[in-house]
Amino acid sequence: MSLKGKTLFITGASRGIGLAIALRAARDGANVAIAAKTAAPHPKLPGTIYTAAKEIEAAGGRALPLVVDVREEATVVGAAEQCASTFGGIDILINNASAINLSPTEQIDMKRYDLIQSINTRGTFVAARACLPFLKRAANPHILTLSPPLRLQPHWFGTHLAYSLSKFGMSLCTLGLAAEFRSAGIGCNSLWPRTTVATAAVEFALGGGPMLERSRKPAVMADAAHVILSRPARECTGQFFIDDAVLYESGVRDFEPYSMVPGSTLYADLFVDSSMPAPPGVKLQYLHPADAQA
Repeated sequence: MSLKGKTLFITGASRGIGLAIALRAARDGANVAIAAKTAAPHPKLPGTIYTAAKEIEAAGGRALPLVVDVREEATVVGAAEQCASTFGGIDILINNASAINLSPTEQIDMKRYDLIQSINTRGTFVAARACLPFLKRAANPHILTLSPPLRLQPHWFGTHLAYSLSKFGMSLCTLGLAAEFRSAGIGCNSLWPRTTVATAAVEFALGGGPMLERSRKPAVMADAAHVILSRPARECTGQFFIDDAVLYESGVRDFEPYSMVPGSTLYADLFVDSSMPAPPGVKLQYLHPADAQA
């Protein structure tokens, strides 16, 4: 289970889960293209593509920082070509770039609606399309998209329709890509966290504070992604994984090191309900009553 010598193209990898996945691969000796917008420091958010590159190289990998807005097709295509030229190909695409806005229908303006659709669903499609020519030539190619299982519950759409459409659109990309490129041997899967993860999205979109304390560290997603990406692509495609279920299957039994505060009851993430059994000992609080009763 090593990604040594593999090349990863990761959208939105300047911080959070994307950076955690990059650092986990870097410890194996992987090459990582950091395809993100953040070239200059953000006033509220830590990290740029350049600070991420330094962390990746310090962890043992090779890094290529690329200024990329996934809404701009030509920029994504050019970045994929530069990544392949620099490292000799692309083995893995991680669709991590995502925008969150939980406003209900009457409160979200169309500019923000268009933003989350173009980054989430369209950005996933554009990045996959740009990387496909190189993935087809890779020995064990994977596309991993950070999006929820395709289980449709009305309340998940009734509370934040615009955001749900964008995230499930990403999952539909996984479903379609897996079917379309199964014969090419490209493993196309989705990965979603069982709990909220301590990232900028949780801090600013979900209130931070106590929410962060009852979340897991991004490392849980990075370790789960590493397990998936190490599998034979032809035998692992069209699946919708939950992070700790992947890790439990691979032999992990102690999940406390992933908790921001060990021993705490964790908040279940959006689009996760009680019909998706957690590993033994994991304590969850669901954010919507219907999720606890599923």
